[in-house]
Amino acid sequence: MTSPAQRVASLACAAVIMLVHCNAERLPPPAGLSYRWVDAFTVTVSWPEPRGLPAGDVRYKYRLEDPESPVERTPLRHFSVNLLTGDAGSGSWTYLVWTVGENVEESIKVNTTIESPKPRAQVKDVQCFINLDNETKAKEMNCSWVPGDRALDLSFRTCGYTRKSIVGLKMCERPYGDALRSGCYLKANGVTNICVLLESEAGLSTFKLSPMIDPPELSIGEEGGDLKLSWTLPPILKHHPRIFSVCYRKCGHAEVCQDYTTRGEPAFMPYDESCRYELRSRVTTGPSIPLIFSQFGPAVFYGTDQPAGKTLPVVAVVLPLILSVCIFLSCYCFRRHSSILCPVIPDPSVIFKEMMMNGNKDLEPTMGSLYTPVPEPVESCKVDSVAGGAVVPLTS
Repeated sequence: MTSPAQRVASLACAAVIMLVHCNAERLPPPAGLSYRWVDAFTVTVSWPEPRGLPAGDVRYKYRLEDPESPVERTPLRHFSVNLLTGDAGSGSWTYLVWTVGENVEESIKVNTTIESPKPRAQVKDVQCFINLDNETKAKEMNCSWVPGDRALDLSFRTCGYTRKSIVGLKMCERPYGDALRSGCYLKANGVTNICVLLESEAGLSTFKLSPMIDPPELSIGEEGGDLKLSWTLPPILKHHPRIFSVCYRKCGHAEVCQDYTTRGEPAFMPYDESCRYELRSRVTTGPSIPLIFSQFGPAVFYGTDQPAGKTLPVVAVVLPLILSVCIFLSCYCFRRHSSILCPVIPDPSVIFKEMMMNGNKDLEPTMGSLYTPVPEPVESCKVDSVAGGAVVPLTS
């Protein structure tokens, strides 16, 4: 019978044996990773062959540290990629690399951090407008930007990391600038898949060019109770699906935006005849082709703010009728109560003339009887005769 201590020792030995066995079957990871910038866009990452690789098909996988980035596979001990500061938002990238094989557990992932050959240059609002001729190809693009505290030179080439694309770096022509923006004219065979470098002695900025066109002219009409929207487009977009973003306001409400995908046919949107519409639009190529886009064009106005079509006749009939009834009732009430509202006032001159001719005899008190004093009591006096003919005065 085994004791608890022996049982614990047996389990520990089994775990160690399993760990050694698993480590023996797991592939060794790459070690000693290094990188080299081929030019301002392309970097090559390489490493020596890991020790202890088993016989058989061994490959390597790599991806950016971001879990959502795609996983790439290579049979070689190196890979090349285009790294753009405009995509990363910085001048630093971290890659994960690991070893994979058949019927063998893949190795742990090792990482390497790649730093840009120069600090990131300060540049804002890069715009490259396509200048079109009568054909469907672009002659050149007018690129402009808002620089930082240093002047920048623009160069470009086709994006990629093949030998052919790397040697094709070209300089922008006819530079210009003012206090707000700097720019130049870029001549290329196409308008897509172009990588641009803006560089000074102190820093650089790299990005993939997004070609722009002038905003298409918006035309508005009515059809079947809806607004009919159509645009005038350059030939370069004539045979591709495009997405029109339309933002509009009506009757003072908040702005509403809506997308329409067309191949040249007009678009329709509901129309309220009682509202004045303010519309602006822009265009973007569909998701299946390289990006070409425009900014929003100037606002276009259509219609007027007014009562709805059914309400206007009702108001035109009912309002005069109500006004007529009010006037009739006012006249009736005034005539019926005219003696109160407008009493007859006698002429003062007539009253004065009658007073002079007739005196006060015809005047009768109108305020009641006159005041009559109450008679006071009077005592009678009696005179008695006195003998001798003397008169005796009366005493009170």
